Amino acid sequence: MGERDVLTDRFERERPRLGAVAYRMLGSSGEAEDAVQETWIRLNRTDVSGVDNLSGWLTTVIARVCLNTLRTREHRREDPLEVDDGPEPVLGHRDAIDDPEQHALLADSVGVALLVVLDTLAPAERLAFVLHDMFSVPFEEIATMLERTPASVRQLASRARRRVRGEAVAPHPDLPRQRQVVDAFLTASRSGNFDALVALLDPDVVLRADRAAGPTPEPIVIHGARFVAKGAGAAAERARLSEPALVNGGVGLVMARDGRLFLVLNFTVTEGRITEIDVIADPERLRQLDLAVLDQ
Repeated sequence: MGERDVLTDRFERERPRLGAVAYRMLGSSGEAEDAVQETWIRLNRTDVSGVDNLSGWLTTVIARVCLNTLRTREHRREDPLEVDDGPEPVLGHRDAIDDPEQHALLADSVGVALLVVLDTLAPAERLAFVLHDMFSVPFEEIATMLERTPASVRQLASRARRRVRGEAVAPHPDLPRQRQVVDAFLTASRSGNFDALVALLDPDVVLRADRAAGPTPEPIVIHGARFVAKGAGAAAERARLSEPALVNGGVGLVMARDGRLFLVLNFTVTEGRITEIDVIADPERLRQLDLAVLDQ
């Protein structure tokens, strides 16, 4: 086997791990594959004969590729999301998914809520948290990638960890009960179980959807359990891509598209029933939410 063949074989053995790093960094299967391919191109253009730890070298390269992608994404974050004007249930939008089965499988492997919360971190925070907490890369190596001191990288990871766990926001005092109700709502929505949805909703429940969430150019308000349940049941495919998360200290549902927050359902639960649902899709409102991952 020639030297090039040996290098190719070693890269292919590293590919699954590199792909996992990139997906957690970027939240997009397409961008993650592009990052892996870019790493392969850089490997082919570089003389690595003097590299003792090829695995570490590849990790550094793909981390820097992902970091550049995240920084570019930060510059585009102010761009408005394109919204199709066609009819669609207010609990979801057709642009939220391209291939529901593929996205659901990928998101389930990591967790929609985790990807969404990671997307709220600054690029350097995300890199420090993903590499250290999820892939056990030493702070010293991450410091080299970020051109910072190990102590500052440790602070980045710590700050990211607090955000992911929601330690900066006081949780709702009745969090377990909220979680039970929201989980039941999600299950009923995914299966289109109308009766179960009605049972979870207060008869006078109010659903409010901002103009970015609905099929009309104006905000939508829906009153009554049967009407709200009908809308939730019609959004079963979107519900498959949703996951419970902490939203401003309470239990809500988050939906991601390519690892980026797209839609949030914020619930008010009173005496075991849902009395209000706030459907949020406006980018500015989404950025103002405090999101965190719920304990399993």
